[in-house]
Amino acid sequence: MSVLSDPALQARVDALQAQSTAQEVGMTAWFSERAKKGELSWDGFDAASHAYMADKLVALEPVKAEFCHMMCRALRATRVVEIGTSFGVSTLYLADAVRANGGGTVIATEYEPAKAAAARASFEAAGLTPWIDLREGDLRETLKAIEGPVDFVLMDIWTEMARPALELVAPHLRPGAVVVADNTDQFRRAYRDFFAFVDDPKNGLKTLTLPFANGLEMVVRT
Repeated sequence: MSVLSDPALQARVDALQAQSTAQEVGMTAWFSERAKKGELSWDGFDAASHAYMADKLVALEPVKAEFCHMMCRALRATRVVEIGTSFGVSTLYLADAVRANGGGTVIATEYEPAKAAAARASFEAAGLTPWIDLREGDLRETLKAIEGPVDFVLMDIWTEMARPALELVAPHLRPGAVVVADNTDQFRRAYRDFFAFVDDPKNGLKTLTLPFANGLEMVVRT
């Protein structure tokens, strides 16, 4: 049984997930070839990688998206921050959860204008626009203003931006708030700055790597 109660929304999500999955083989081959040539760095994407990924969905896997939906429902989340919206697949899950909780806002972030436009169209078609505040541009600017306490954060962004994003959001996390970060086993080394922030006692955070594919980090504000 799906966590989404709207069959039309589920069908939309399924179609987007299928598009994302179809892109994965080509993406794996492209990055593998560049890795063999020694062209990749743990310190972040270069211009070629950013250009290649500009039109890729890179959607959060369905089971992880469903987990985030359930976490938002359990937390009774009304203010959610999504770091890395892409085409907005996971945003649909988050907004549906916020709507089910009685209302609120998903603050979503996306750097690529074409992805932001596609996401907005999807939100409108799904009838979820009223619950989404999509902020287009560099998250180091768009997340400077976060009104009120944050209940839940989904971080599905290029790893070099994980710490800057967390530094901006952390002051707004309420006690018991949850931050979920994707692929923390697969890209452990690339997440090193993020973990340095999480592990610093003065930041009041505790973390556990959940056994989802490639690792899913669950960080809690104590």
